[in-house]
Amino acid sequence: MILHYQLSGSGPAVVLIHGLFGSFENLGSIARALSDDFQIINIDVRNHGRSAHSDEMNYPLLAKYLADTLAHLQIKPFALVGHSMGGKIAMEYALRYPDSVARLVLADIAPVSYHARHQSIFAGLNNVDLAHLSSRVRPDKRLAQHIHEPGVRQFLLKSLDKTDNGFRWRFNLAALYTHYAELIGAPQASGQFNGPALFIKGGDSYLHFTKTFTADCATLPTCASESDPRYRALATCRKTCRL
Repeated sequence: MILHYQLSGSGPAVVLIHGLFGSFENLGSIARALSDDFQIINIDVRNHGRSAHSDEMNYPLLAKYLADTLAHLQIKPFALVGHSMGGKIAMEYALRYPDSVARLVLADIAPVSYHARHQSIFAGLNNVDLAHLSSRVRPDKRLAQHIHEPGVRQFLLKSLDKTDNGFRWRFNLAALYTHYAELIGAPQASGQFNGPALFIKGGDSYLHFTKTFTADCATLPTCASESDPRYRALATCRKTCRL
């Protein structure tokens, strides 16, 4: 299955993978910043953005869809940059197809299982009655009953599409909810990636670099770990991992 993607720039290839509830547009600023020096392949993950929907969703499948897409584009090798859920897809891919990955950049994610923390988001999304929407104002009010952060609501509303048949979420809400336990789990592949890997986190990130985290990263050797509230660590990445 070929995922939706956007190509830009020229030079060594860099693949960008967004996080849960997102789309390729979320990493647009990074794509624009890198496109002067690199060829950027910005991906819509399955069940997100403009990529097709499916009832099945787990990291081995998501890595396979990514592999199918990159084989279709005949791009190899490449740097793989993943944010949050996209970082776990990147890890799964690198462990299964290590020879095609030159280096990894993993933002706000570790190769571990997390506690459920999106209950309010699912509650807010399920509180929006898409069948009776006439504008984007009302869904924000419905989301706000469960999601207090305006920025989170604005992020989610970017995936609200108006079609000839009314409004729809670009992401497959039912599949994300059904397979949520798998999505917050650790990558499942048993292989090993021996290339450079950079783990970075935002200043307000829930990700903490701990002894447990270091042990769990044994199959993904870390060349550096950086913390920066505005993700300027990508600049460090370009120097440290030679992205």
